Amino acid sequence: MTKEYQLSADRKNSLIKFCKRVDIKFKNINLLELAFHHRSITNEFKHILNNERLEFLGDSVLGMVTASYLYNNLENPEGDLAKIKSAVVSEKALAPIAIELGIDKLLVLGHGEELSGGRTKPAILADCMEAIIGAYYLDNGYKAAEKYVLSFIIPEINKVITFGMKDYKTELQERFQKSKKECPRYELISKTGPEHSQIFNVVVHLGDSVFGPAKGKSKKEAEQLAAKMALDNYKF
Repeated sequence: MTKEYQLSADRKNSLIKFCKRVDIKFKNINLLELAFHHRSITNEFKHILNNERLEFLGDSVLGMVTASYLYNNLENPEGDLAKIKSAVVSEKALAPIAIELGIDKLLVLGHGEELSGGRTKPAILADCMEAIIGAYYLDNGYKAAEKYVLSFIIPEINKVITFGMKDYKTELQERFQKSKKECPRYELISKTGPEHSQIFNVVVHLGDSVFGPAKGKSKKEAEQLAAKMALDNYKF
């Protein structure tokens, strides 16, 4: 961050609320702010730094924390551990977590990237997740960063162990499109509980047939479980 960039009171409050929501504390709030700066902002304002260096650091911390947890808690062979690690630190896994944490709302993007839908691009969201990890590591050290990473990585690991490497939504869409030339339609029917620990209830519509509700700790997890219900019960 450079001296020219100053946080407004509203922006600082938004960052503090984010920290409370995800249960982290920053001594240097400007470091967290930098983690939200996509490189497109630097393209338009040369004096404002971006999060690419933090992303580089955070990627390594994320990998180390995940690999260490897998090694210490699973007795699977190296090949299995590598597959699980690859799945849970992937863009596909991190982007939905970023949205659940509200990271999409705090991104600082250049005007062009904003207009092109950058706030919802999985690559940008996943990169910001890594940048926040890198910033937190610099601000609070490895142990604090490890605790933060494990708070969202352990549930992802458990999902991979439970569901295997299958993507039930993709499988359902492929089979239903082939059978009926239509796409499944997912409906969030309710969400309950406090903001930091909500339960999502989702059903999936296959034409006139409805399967669910399936419950999950995220909308993504509930949709996967609803898709599995449909795969197990629908007559293709």
